[in-house]
Amino acid sequence: MNFVGKVWKILVGIKDGLVLLFMLLFFVALFAILSARPNPGQVREGALLIDLDGIVVEEKSVLDPIETLLSGTAPVGEYRSRDIVRALDAAASDDRIKAVVFDLTTFLGGGQVHLKDIGEAMDRVRKAKKPVLTYAVGYADDHMLLAAHASEVWLDPQGLAVISGPGGNRLYYAGLLEKLSVNARVYRVGAFKSAVEPYSRSSMSDEARQNLGGLYGAMWEEWQANVTKARPKLALARVTSDPIAWIQSSGGDLAQAAISAGLVDKLGDRVQFGARVAELAGKDPWSDLPGTYASSELGAYLADAGKDRSGKTIGVITIAGEIVDGDAGPGIAGGRRIADLLDEALDDDFAALVVRVDSPGGSATAAEEIRRAIQRHRDRKIPVAVSFGNVAASGGYWVATSSDRIFAEPDTITGSIGVFAVVPTFEQAAARLGVNADGYRTTPLSGQPDFIGGFSPEMDTLFQTSISGTYKDFITLVSKARRMPVDQVDSIAQGQVWDGGTARQKGLVDEFGGMDAALGWAAAKAGLKDGGWHAVYLGEQSENYDSLIRQLVSSQAARARAVNSGDLFAMAAARSENLGARLARDAERLLGTRGVQAFCAECPPSSAHPPSPAKRPEGMLALLAWLTGG
Repeated sequence: MNFVGKVWKILVGIKDGLVLLFMLLFFVALFAILSARPNPGQVREGALLIDLDGIVVEEKSVLDPIETLLSGTAPVGEYRSRDIVRALDAAASDDRIKAVVFDLTTFLGGGQVHLKDIGEAMDRVRKAKKPVLTYAVGYADDHMLLAAHASEVWLDPQGLAVISGPGGNRLYYAGLLEKLSVNARVYRVGAFKSAVEPYSRSSMSDEARQNLGGLYGAMWEEWQANVTKARPKLALARVTSDPIAWIQSSGGDLAQAAISAGLVDKLGDRVQFGARVAELAGKDPWSDLPGTYASSELGAYLADAGKDRSGKTIGVITIAGEIVDGDAGPGIAGGRRIADLLDEALDDDFAALVVRVDSPGGSATAAEEIRRAIQRHRDRKIPVAVSFGNVAASGGYWVATSSDRIFAEPDTITGSIGVFAVVPTFEQAAARLGVNADGYRTTPLSGQPDFIGGFSPEMDTLFQTSISGTYKDFITLVSKARRMPVDQVDSIAQGQVWDGGTARQKGLVDEFGGMDAALGWAAAKAGLKDGGWHAVYLGEQSENYDSLIRQLVSSQAARARAVNSGDLFAMAAARSENLGARLARDAERLLGTRGVQAFCAECPPSSAHPPSPAKRPEGMLALLAWLTGG
């Protein structure tokens, strides 16, 4: 009995210890969650600090906590453009905010339309007699699109500023596929649908070069006009026409070259920059470390600013990222998820609906699922407006055909009305290895599609007919929506990509304007006066554990690498990492089980998020491949 009593005491002690441990862990986790979320109480008099350590997006993606924690890799930071604009507009009239500071040291970029909107909000802050300052170790095109609107642009003395302009090379795999004896079967409609060219050619076609030349030229003109208007003293021609002579004129000192060309105003390290901000916004009352100043961070300031909830409601649905079948997203436009959000909102008393599109397209079946859900709102006889962001092409334009009015910006990328599919077969590779396919067929489609033995002519025809039918559906929708003859739509379709200005001239867009213009038009059509309505974003979620997860997976080493992102060689290394991602995307596009695609692969890369693997393929081509084990 004495022995049993001792064992019992040990077990009770272990139990009590475990209880205490779990209670401790619970309260630590609770404290971490509460402290990680933005706190309005942290707002104080001084500067509004906007540390853009990541990308500017239309819609933030949702972190998978288990996947992120297991990977141990810090996810890229994401900042919604409309959140930054809202914070800047609030700061313009907030007596507590003495200055606005943008830390662009680890900024990774954003779409041209988003950055222009933020720049215009920066102008409104300056108009309110409040200084706006930027600091970075390196400035590139996207950095300068923001910095041009600042009162003072600071650069680290060891940093650089360089403008490269849009454009660059694509990779073409026809030679590689020939050596591997892989037959990339291309099905498409549209003479300009160059998304398939990397798998069928070794260089860009004349048609694609002509179309992209016009697009990039228009985007470059818009970029230059925006930057030079905001920063007239910038010697842009000197920087871009002969960069070597420009740098050599300053003795090879990259930072001094940036000063001489008017790209930046002042050179200084972070401590010197902080001292300057402290002169404008006040010293940090909680710290006397060099370079500190009184400031409020973006998250806390947004939480303090709140949102307007007065008047009638205008619903807003966001279609951001690649359009895919299923429930993917946010940050990826899962067709079923977005359609469900729209259908659940049918019972809401919306005065109008605004569809915000920032997508290069994707699955044609998912785009049609979204379009039908939008149409169900139109059937309720409420105004439906569409606002295009950086990109609204292919499937991104498809979803806009159920609307009353389309708004775009001059530098919006749109059009690309065309469809395609790429299916690889391996009959030649199998034959080289001594593998041959033979059998008995009861019909021409027996055993098809056969990825090893090859497709029969009937299978090839069936695939191409499916593509042609989808294209016909696409241009018919556009014809009805834009009140154009089908032949006229076909002439401006064919997969051609347009800037917003050209798209408006060709009748694909109704009016220039951003999200505010679309909301204002929808409100006016619904008979609502200024101040008598507010917008509600469907499916918008709080960040929950997002901030905590990012803190847990971020390491000092990762932060150290990020801080050195302004170094020229670090920038080159980042390009190399991007190349690996591009190769992976191209391979996935060839080998993945995808259906008919209304996707603008030729559109300039943006901050869109890569799609998650689909649980089940949808669309005829993908379904056939899946059923046969492809």
